Amino acid sequence: MRKTITALLALTALTAAGALSTPAMAREPTGVRYNQIPAGAYSIVARVQAKPGQEAALRAATLPLVDLVRGDPKNLVYFLQEDRAKPGHFIFYEVFATVEDFEAHNAMPYVKDWFAKLPTLAEGGVQVMRMEVLGHGRR
Repeated sequence: MRKTITALLALTALTAAGALSTPAMAREPTGVRYNQIPAGAYSIVARVQAKPGQEAALRAATLPLVDLVRGDPKNLVYFLQEDRAKPGHFIFYEVFATVEDFEAHNAMPYVKDWFAKLPTLAEGGVQVMRMEVLGHGRR
């Protein structure tokens, strides 16, 4: 038992030392740049539920949106999530600087194509909450 604890402590120390010695370039932040999101940014939290038996088809139709939306220069943040306990239940989190940027996004052909597939894949379409990002100088 004592050898196991000693080995775990040594492994923990080595891991921590390795993390501290990582070059600065490797530790540069990637992904969301919170300081670039304007006060009052327009965000969406949306929910889509697959019809029974359509979970995989809805996932396959939806996954390509991740790269397409993140590639839109007006999109600031985009996450697609699926409930681990309820496959086929998807939550989208999207941030745009303005409502106009979001509306332009919804007018994109790939978004329209995705919406056109929903009647056969999803129950009740998309439920959307239109939100305002707080915490950037606003309270």
